Amino acid sequence: MAGFNSLLFIVGLVAFLVFVALFFIDAGYGKMISDKWGPAISNKVGWVLMECPVFFVVLYLWGCSPVRYSIPYLVFFLLFELHYFQRSFIFPLLMKGNSKMPLIIMACSIVFNIVNGYIQGYWLFHLAPQYYSYVYTSDWLSSWQFIAGVCIFFTGMFINWHSDHVIRHLRKPGDSNHYLPKGGMYNYVTSANYLGEIVEWAGWAMLTWSWAGFVFFVFTFANLVPRANAIYHKYSSEFADEFEKRNLKRVFPFIY
Repeated sequence: MAGFNSLLFIVGLVAFLVFVALFFIDAGYGKMISDKWGPAISNKVGWVLMECPVFFVVLYLWGCSPVRYSIPYLVFFLLFELHYFQRSFIFPLLMKGNSKMPLIIMACSIVFNIVNGYIQGYWLFHLAPQYYSYVYTSDWLSSWQFIAGVCIFFTGMFINWHSDHVIRHLRKPGDSNHYLPKGGMYNYVTSANYLGEIVEWAGWAMLTWSWAGFVFFVFTFANLVPRANAIYHKYSSEFADEFEKRNLKRVFPFIY
């Protein structure tokens, strides 16, 4: 247990360093793609390779757990895997265009996803049953933490999926122009997809009521908020006139 807590601390520390660094360095993928990040591969292939490890790590840890068919743990497993099945195997297939992803970005993401998959899966399916078996009983599914967390989780998932849909349909076939996203939460922020993901993992932290879930939420926040800031400034420069009229925020409506 001490070793696991040390791992949580290390990931939390890395999250802080990532948060600070990304306000000075643009992570070179997506809208911020740059040759300075070195060799790159297909964005679609990169997404599959970097996202699927967490899906399989959690699947393995759930599969070898003695509580895998206990209802609360099964629900945790299905919620987590729902997100990563879509992210690993559906989202990349829906991508349009021929954009690239630097190998270094993909490699860093693979490392984080393996570590995070271990943290989430080992806590839920091995440590929690051993040390906190009195918490995740069937009564947990009627607790305010679980109910509120699930509502927040699915709200974030919907925002994330809808925002990705908006981005995919900005252009008509054959159109190569760039557009400022509109619709849904893009009426309020420039990175609605990131808002959705941050909200989703805040819900996860609440519905599991765990330090493991909280550290994942913190890392998501630390990774996406600075990137949303970079995208905000890119859009404000590229669409100056339209941008000024819409009074958009970066990632949190009316706040930031």
